[in-house]
Amino acid sequence: MSSIGQTMDKATPTESFTLVFQPSGARGKVEAGTSIRRAATALGVEIESICADVATCGKCRVLIEDGQFGGIDSSPDHASSMRSTEELWITRRTNTWRTMGLDPDRLRLSCQAEVQGHMVVFVPESSRGNRQIIRKAATDRHIDIHPAVRRYYLELEPATLADPLGDVERVSLSLVAAMSRIHGDIDWVAPEVNDIRFDFHVIRAMGDAIREGDWKVSLTVWQGHRVIDIRSGYSEELYGIAVDIGSTAIAIYICDLATGEVIGTDSMMNPQTVFGDDIMSRMAYENLHEDGLATLHDSVTSGLNKLITRALRSKRINATDVHEITVVGNTTMQHLFLGISTKYLGTMPFVPTSHRAFDIKARDLGIAINPSANVHVLPSAGSFVGGDAMAVVIAEEPHKQEENLLIIDIGTNAELIAGNRDGLVCTSTPMGPAFEGAHIEYGMRAADGAIEKLEIDSESLEPRYKVIGIEGWGPDNLGVEDSMKEGGPVKGLCGSAIIDAVAEMFRVGIIGARGHFNPDLQSERVRKGELGWEYVIAWSGETSIGRDIPVTLDDIRQIQLAKAALYTAAHLLLRELGIEAPDKIILAGAFGTHIDKTKAMMLGMIPNCPLDRVFSVGNAAGDGARIALLNRHKRMEAQQIARTIRRIELPVDPDFQNEFIQALNLPHMSHQFQAIADLIPDHGPDPMARRIRDPH
Repeated sequence: MSSIGQTMDKATPTESFTLVFQPSGARGKVEAGTSIRRAATALGVEIESICADVATCGKCRVLIEDGQFGGIDSSPDHASSMRSTEELWITRRTNTWRTMGLDPDRLRLSCQAEVQGHMVVFVPESSRGNRQIIRKAATDRHIDIHPAVRRYYLELEPATLADPLGDVERVSLSLVAAMSRIHGDIDWVAPEVNDIRFDFHVIRAMGDAIREGDWKVSLTVWQGHRVIDIRSGYSEELYGIAVDIGSTAIAIYICDLATGEVIGTDSMMNPQTVFGDDIMSRMAYENLHEDGLATLHDSVTSGLNKLITRALRSKRINATDVHEITVVGNTTMQHLFLGISTKYLGTMPFVPTSHRAFDIKARDLGIAINPSANVHVLPSAGSFVGGDAMAVVIAEEPHKQEENLLIIDIGTNAELIAGNRDGLVCTSTPMGPAFEGAHIEYGMRAADGAIEKLEIDSESLEPRYKVIGIEGWGPDNLGVEDSMKEGGPVKGLCGSAIIDAVAEMFRVGIIGARGHFNPDLQSERVRKGELGWEYVIAWSGETSIGRDIPVTLDDIRQIQLAKAALYTAAHLLLRELGIEAPDKIILAGAFGTHIDKTKAMMLGMIPNCPLDRVFSVGNAAGDGARIALLNRHKRMEAQQIARTIRRIELPVDPDFQNEFIQALNLPHMSHQFQAIADLIPDHGPDPMARRIRDPH
């Protein structure tokens, strides 16, 4: 490995240099000390990265060209020196880079290499960011419509010398009378005239609005007593937006508040992912940077505003006609959205600023809707069990069921709720971003070119797979064969395929219960590679990166760690309820919707349960946000549940470590899985199990 960057490390931060990215051709001036990846982001060049720029995923590798290119004197020496973590990552794979046609002496991790001179940077196919496919569609649910925001049309008696009552008082009297007429046949108590409150901007606009409308106005009223908007004449446009802020993606659902109809949906990657793929990385970013909180807050709010603006424009809805939004997210996401520090949330004893719900004016958060609109943020139940979990509860209603439910919302931070009408318990566990592709050698997000489903023939050990963006199954389907003439479409493995791969490798005997490879198998796909034992999913001719795509021993270890964390959390929740297994398992979230429940159980991700009692329900958090938007009573229900649900803090459970170690086995060291007993190899009891359960 050459000594990289020694000659240019003394560039001053005030200098700027020209960067050109190939093959896109994007170019621009960049200040010295900027990482190549940050420079790429600023210039609109997408470079893959899923490790929060800490040099562990290696997805952001680039080549720095050496020579004269269009008047630019480019050299690998025009980047900062390698740090030890980057050098170790690159040197471990020298043969791999040469096989891929990448010169190790010009190869850098763009998240680590800082600009210290002019450069031409080539972004290999394997490092180019693809647009992630975000699957957060609204589901069809019955919702009783009782919104917090209503529109009232008033025809006022004009003021006269004999009746010179002030505009505010006149409107208040007429509004209370209209409410009594409209709601008189239901169990509803109209407010007193003196209880009616007006946003100050409404008072300022009232005089002109009344007279321009010939004493006819339309009022928007929040929670039955606060007037937040006034318009001349008759107006019926009244919209709300339900927002689900996930660690990875943000989804919105535009709803007609009068009918409950979903007018439109849209989604995007959470812009905060550039600061870390999981919540712990983002909390660390806040603590390590003086402007960290402001940066993270601005990132999510500006991203949300772009998403809202795009979605409203596509439906030709005026932003001023949106009068309320509901927001759900895990506790960290809600803190950062509100601009509240996570400093104390991220350290023992993991205390959030508040568990309660928030109601805030859109103008105070800078949200691009009607400035007087209300932003309702659902309550959180525990340190890392946030409003998204409460949204799932009001959507699935386990607190109204007789049978015991186990609800698992799978993400980089998994949230679990268990119980029935007799009581609920909840917890959360960090899954890490392995299922998003991080720390997996050829892992990637769900995007075109990612294998999403996988099967392995038990006799030949040959795989067949489904690639996002390609019809049919490969490698033998027509689309893959045609594309193989110029290299195949496969770029990597997304989370659902990684689960399939490890489960299938276990089922057919490529790996054992502890995750070790069987070296005695006669298959060219099972081999010892540069990083150890591996199983080849796709040969280089099937890929767009010109390299075989295997599942490595290290990949299997990452999946074991993630699945063990999830299973242990579920087991300890069930133990808290005094039951061995749930009556029903509900897999929530976009990721939970697209994993194979049989293979998830084969891995030991989820507890034993009849497979016909395991259900995927889609983005239940988004549905819960929509329910809270359209039914104000459900907000009170969520608040009540957040106060009464029992929280289990896994880090302080004395049995966590022993349970976690047992859960590392596939599917488990000692627990039985009758539901899939005919699908998994019988290895007999693991001799380590008794020693772990009874160390004495």
